[in-house]
Amino acid sequence: MITEEVRKARRKLVLDHFHDEVRQEWDDVLATFPHPHYELIPTMTVHDGDAAVRGYYRDSRTAFPDQDHEIIAFRHTDDAVVVEFWLLGTHRGPLGAIPPTGSRFRVRMTAYFLFDADENLVCERIYFDSLTLLKQLIGGVNMRNPKNWLLAARFLRGLLKEAGADPHPTLLRTTPPVLTD
Repeated sequence: MITEEVRKARRKLVLDHFHDEVRQEWDDVLATFPHPHYELIPTMTVHDGDAAVRGYYRDSRTAFPDQDHEIIAFRHTDDAVVVEFWLLGTHRGPLGAIPPTGSRFRVRMTAYFLFDADENLVCERIYFDSLTLLKQLIGGVNMRNPKNWLLAARFLRGLLKEAGADPHPTLLRTTPPVLTD
């Protein structure tokens, strides 16, 4: 079992991490990891290392420059902090191959902040329903206006291109836990 001291230190680190992401203070966010590592399970992508994570930050804030969050719940486990939150923002730039729609989104997410035996943050693993996000991005486009039909076609083409990406191999190789009584 983790101690109250460890619980408080983890809570502070994770809340600082969230706060600095909203402020887009990337050096401060990266300082919460000895080696930055993100796993986005819905897209089966991994961003590993300083350069890759900075690229992820750049790309996600190009797509959603006003990205913010609302924390719903905060839980501790022996090796992680689990945070449920709403992620919200406006689709102002490309999301990979998906063109911006100008639509607002609000998606419920869960992030697992994983710690090693020395209390170092080693991974942020994020889960969310990508269909909910995509429905909100395209759903905000007025399809009764013929001027938006080309945007919808480009959105669909971009979505198909993104869906064709190969999953990161480390997310496919999982080891079941050893469960003993």
